[in-house]
Amino acid sequence: MIILRNLTEMQSVLSELKAKNKTIGFVPTMGALHAGHISLVEESKKQNDFTIVSVFVNPTQFNNLEDLEKYPRTEQADAALLEDAGVDAVFFPSVEVMYPNGAESNSYDFNGLENQMEGKFRPGHFDGVGTIVKRFFEIVQPDHAYFGEKDFQQLRIIQQMVENYKIPLEIVPVEIKRDENGLAMSSRNKRLTEEMLEESPKIYQILLKAKDFLQNNSVEATKKMVEEEFAKTKLELEYIEIADEKTLESVTNIEPNQKIRAFIAAFAGDIRLIDNLRLN
Repeated sequence: MIILRNLTEMQSVLSELKAKNKTIGFVPTMGALHAGHISLVEESKKQNDFTIVSVFVNPTQFNNLEDLEKYPRTEQADAALLEDAGVDAVFFPSVEVMYPNGAESNSYDFNGLENQMEGKFRPGHFDGVGTIVKRFFEIVQPDHAYFGEKDFQQLRIIQQMVENYKIPLEIVPVEIKRDENGLAMSSRNKRLTEEMLEESPKIYQILLKAKDFLQNNSVEATKKMVEEEFAKTKLELEYIEIADEKTLESVTNIEPNQKIRAFIAAFAGDIRLIDNLRLN
């Protein structure tokens, strides 16, 4: 596995790949890697000649500086995991490489996708995501890029950005990878206390209950049920949203053939977790 740290090294690898007409799969990550990330790598390896993974904790997408400081950084363990997974190259850039003019976000219009859910609770977050992902796409020039459905709103925003800027690549969504207990895999899970590790799988259990409940009840009644279920746990619900998969706008009535998904953000102690599930 090749380890890259700057643009010159990256350019050298890309030139060789382009000369041989090799297809490139790209998996952008913030490190603290787990089996969820590896599922993205596996999809890339199936579909491309060469897979590049980036590991970069992006400062511009954190609203909370304490969250940025506490975000786990495990470069050696990440590199070992990626090598075992058969990754061809890993890119560990510095903040200076990614933001040569200083770590600031550009402003984006994602057709309103950025104003829903996470956008309401984390102002500026998606400008940071858009800025860094667009920069990575310009550097790596992949044929395919892989994003997990756990961050479904992020996935939709990246798809929209690719469309808006006519970036010549395909975004490939990958299903949420879960622990055996149903908890969606996340780098943040490493920071959960033992008590909250036991409590957090209830998020997925409540999502499954909402899916069943919605078959015979209204959207509003389903959201109320979710709130009541959370009140029985040690988790603190930040929001429950039932929204259209394409627009991410809240729904009150479900139209025929409309794809609907439930989105939850909740605090397990001081760790914020998100999850989602298609309901129909």
